[in-house]
Amino acid sequence: MFARRLPQNLWSLLAAVLVTGGLAVYALGLARANQSPVALWLSNGALIGWLVRKPLSQTWSFLLAGFIGTLAAKLYLGDPAMTSVAICLCNAAETLMVGAYIRHRFPQITERTRFLDLARVGVIGALVAAAVCAPVTVTILHLWSSPDLGIRINTLIRAHFVGMVIAGSTSLVMVTRQWSRVEKGKILILIRDLLLLTAITVGVFLESHIPMAFMIYPPLLLLVFRHRFVGMVIGMAIIALVITIVTTLNIGPFNLVAGVTPALRVVMAQVFIGVSCFVALPVALALSEQDRLQHRMRESELRYRLLAEHTGDLVMRIRFNGDRMYVSPSIKDLLGWEVEDFLKPRPDLIHPEDRERVAADVARLRSEGGTITSTYRLQHKNGQYVWIEAFARLVQSPDNDSTMDIIYTGRDVSRRVRVEQALLESQVQLRTITDNIPAVIARVDMSQRYTYINRFVEQVSDDTPAQIIGKTVREVRGEALYERLKGPLARAYAGESVMFEYEAPHQGKFLHFQAHYVPDRDADGAIRGVYVLTTEITHIKNVERELLRLAHQDSLTGLANRRFFSERVSATLKQAQRRKTPVLLALADIDNFKSINDTYGHAIGDAVLSEVGRCLQRLVREGEVVARIGGDEFVVLCDDMDNLQQARAFIHSLWERLHMTVQVGDTSVNVKMSIGAAICKDEISADAMMKLADDAMYMAKEAGRDTYRVLLRGVGDSEEAKVTA
Repeated sequence: MFARRLPQNLWSLLAAVLVTGGLAVYALGLARANQSPVALWLSNGALIGWLVRKPLSQTWSFLLAGFIGTLAAKLYLGDPAMTSVAICLCNAAETLMVGAYIRHRFPQITERTRFLDLARVGVIGALVAAAVCAPVTVTILHLWSSPDLGIRINTLIRAHFVGMVIAGSTSLVMVTRQWSRVEKGKILILIRDLLLLTAITVGVFLESHIPMAFMIYPPLLLLVFRHRFVGMVIGMAIIALVITIVTTLNIGPFNLVAGVTPALRVVMAQVFIGVSCFVALPVALALSEQDRLQHRMRESELRYRLLAEHTGDLVMRIRFNGDRMYVSPSIKDLLGWEVEDFLKPRPDLIHPEDRERVAADVARLRSEGGTITSTYRLQHKNGQYVWIEAFARLVQSPDNDSTMDIIYTGRDVSRRVRVEQALLESQVQLRTITDNIPAVIARVDMSQRYTYINRFVEQVSDDTPAQIIGKTVREVRGEALYERLKGPLARAYAGESVMFEYEAPHQGKFLHFQAHYVPDRDADGAIRGVYVLTTEITHIKNVERELLRLAHQDSLTGLANRRFFSERVSATLKQAQRRKTPVLLALADIDNFKSINDTYGHAIGDAVLSEVGRCLQRLVREGEVVARIGGDEFVVLCDDMDNLQQARAFIHSLWERLHMTVQVGDTSVNVKMSIGAAICKDEISADAMMKLADDAMYMAKEAGRDTYRVLLRGVGDSEEAKVTA
């Protein structure tokens, strides 16, 4: 129960301690029993399988586990503590070098990893690490003065190198659980072949009279061919185990060498194990790579067939003569035909209007190669036509007959074609509508370039849509007008709907336009341009001006009317009060105008009114207001009098010049006027000033008419000084 509660990683660390310690005891014990160097150092290689599979954060814990296991073995066998620690650190460094190099080149080892590349990297890493660490180990053991130093270093390098190759491969197989992939039916065959190799290896190396070591290669290669990498790894482990044991026991064919020493037997054992490994390893790796590629090819073919047979698209492989080598079952759902009906060329099923185009596409594909896409109609078995979008590629035939095949993929796009046709028809209708709307409709993108504009632009400019599209607003409208338009454009790009008016020249005259800028947003609400609706409103502006004129002008005399005068008098008074200047308001009335109408008729009376109006218009200066405010009543408003004397002189001159004789045909009418004027300088309302002028007029009438009176307010010495002609 306690064991189940231990973390899974702790079991792996305990296993690393036991494996490295056990292999170290095995290697050192055999060497010391025969008073020879270590033939095969397996401890470092045993850790490699864990190091290249575990996360980097767990690497140090496994290195520590290997260090502890090796150190425990050396202390158990009686080695000095400090020397043992140093050598164990060197072993850990050697293991780390190989593991880090493999991990750098292969961050993850998966089923898709090429074992040829992995083996090459592992062998190079093991060779370099062994060559680097062997001199360090010799230094630690103080063997530099030994007469057989070269043999010791060579033996040490071979022991570590071959040991890492064999133990590293074995641990990688165990950690990646490749042994579990052996088919259940072949497990007994694997055990049988391993027993055969074990028996032959033991028999060969127990025979000390005849050198038959080569006889282990047939069963070893048989293991490799039948069981691939797993067979090679386990087989080499068995061979290494047997050879190291018999070499240590001083038996076997290596004793046939004259004058053999324990060190030489170790060298020969290392060489034989290494040669055996390098005989089997390339074969195992090549076969494993072949199996991997075949497995991927089978998977690819299976996926392709799964996709081809279950997709809604029609997939065909077509020979150069038109015969179909493969037709996917989707032909039944797509066109109603059976696969057998489509194995021969069927150009008769192509719509008559599309046959020539499709034939040209196929001919171009066969002559130029590459790929081609074509959309055409194929006849369904029920007689109707289906729109097909076909994608075809010219490829080398897999039959290895130096011919080219066409791989064809087709799908039903009838719904899309109908939508496109409806969209095209809608676009034509929309363009017809927009081209005939009496307004310019356009779109500009984010760089202020026109992407669309309707034909009405030809009515208000000298350009056609083709000449405008692609150009910027600045280029089309000109620098001067662009300065007026860029502000509203910026507001529209900021997301605001903008409506404004402007003027632009065209064919020697100015036209008035009303523009409406609306942001164009995509589905996410981001602005991608601006829609522009521009209407020519020159005629509207002309009507407005005419209506304004009619609203403010007396139709008989052409002077301003009472409404215009009422609007201006208040503004004039406020402006004069700010400037503290006097204002003159004079009322002029035709004396006895009713008798003129009664005596000569209304036509003569209207002629008199018109002539008085023209006379008043000639007398006033620019900026002064003269208006007819009723029947025979006229008014003059001035705000530019410098002083009282000038104002009185103006009233007197006005009164004198309004004495006139109006000639209408044979009729002569003498006209006399009465004038009542008010001159004000302080704050006064329009109504109060009109009342003051009206009082002056009353005074002039009371004085017998044909005269004028002036009332002052805020001007001169008297509040109400009277001035008589």
